[in-house]
Amino acid sequence: MTSDEVRVMLVDDSAVIRGLIARMIEGEPGLRIAASVGNGQMAVDRLKAHPVDVIILDIEMPVMDGLTALPKLLEIKPDVKIIMASTLTEKNAEISLRALQAGATDYVPKPTATREISGSDTFKQELLEKIRQLGLVSRRAASTPGAATASPVPKERMAKPLYDKQVQLRTGGGTARPRILAVGSSTGGPQALFQLFKDIRPDINMPVMVTQHMPATFTAILAEHIAKSTGWPCTEAADGVPLEAGHIYIAPGNFHMTVERSGAGMVIRTNQDPPENFCRPSVDPMLRSIAAEFGGAVLTVILTGMGHDGRDGAKVVAEAGGTVLAQDEASSVVWGMPGAVATAGLCEAVLPLNDLGPHVMNKLRTRAA
Repeated sequence: MTSDEVRVMLVDDSAVIRGLIARMIEGEPGLRIAASVGNGQMAVDRLKAHPVDVIILDIEMPVMDGLTALPKLLEIKPDVKIIMASTLTEKNAEISLRALQAGATDYVPKPTATREISGSDTFKQELLEKIRQLGLVSRRAASTPGAATASPVPKERMAKPLYDKQVQLRTGGGTARPRILAVGSSTGGPQALFQLFKDIRPDINMPVMVTQHMPATFTAILAEHIAKSTGWPCTEAADGVPLEAGHIYIAPGNFHMTVERSGAGMVIRTNQDPPENFCRPSVDPMLRSIAAEFGGAVLTVILTGMGHDGRDGAKVVAEAGGTVLAQDEASSVVWGMPGAVATAGLCEAVLPLNDLGPHVMNKLRTRAA
């Protein structure tokens, strides 16, 4: 063991599943299994005695389930990062979203059979990337007195440095009044979306399109949660649906979401074109299509997330005369997506999450005047 290793706890009532996931992790440099237990109560007891950075937490378990264990684990170690492992059922998607609102950092869709887990390169790649990124965030938060749980990870301690440049703000662009709001997000995104749309009111009189990296089933549940928690009309998008002001459309899992002109109005289009940036839905195709139809009248917000999805699309928006905003590093769970646009010189402003919504409202009032 080295001091920089990310320590992982596996919590699943299936010893076979724990063994399969453990073998994926143990062969990776910089990662180590610190504990492997069969239910939430065992996880709580083990966390009291063993240092852990990331917990892979199953939902359905005997003795104590994942949702019950979640707040107990966070009480013991507030900076631990918890990834909910959920099968793709409507019930578990609902529980996973509730877990994110209760303090879980992320989720991973768990294949339903052991043979699917052992043979799924996609599952392995997604899980390992999340463990690496979130583990480093957890270690940074634990080593910095008074640091927030979403503290940024120093570039020198990341497995791969994300950016060699500092934030570069863009000046002189985005003078047109926006007619559409487009939002991209990934890891930490659901929590950020809840906050953003509590601060932005539905009476802004424009449609809102959101691409959040999520699998099918989860996106419909996310739309319901946003509607309940913010008061916005919010639905999972469907092909051919007219784009209406005062409504949020969430890209459906496994489909890219775009927009195109139809008669005097606009309609949403969904497709299963190849993934972009390893993602479907992806932020980039959404932004390209919006910029093509709305030109400079586009307001884009890039929220917390891994990778750089949204950077190339934001460049198209900026070149068309639109406005790009990004969440800052300190308030992001992972400063991948927002960091990519911030350091590419595409943003008018890079702001803490709590300031993004008020900034949008103020911008719209100013442009209207």
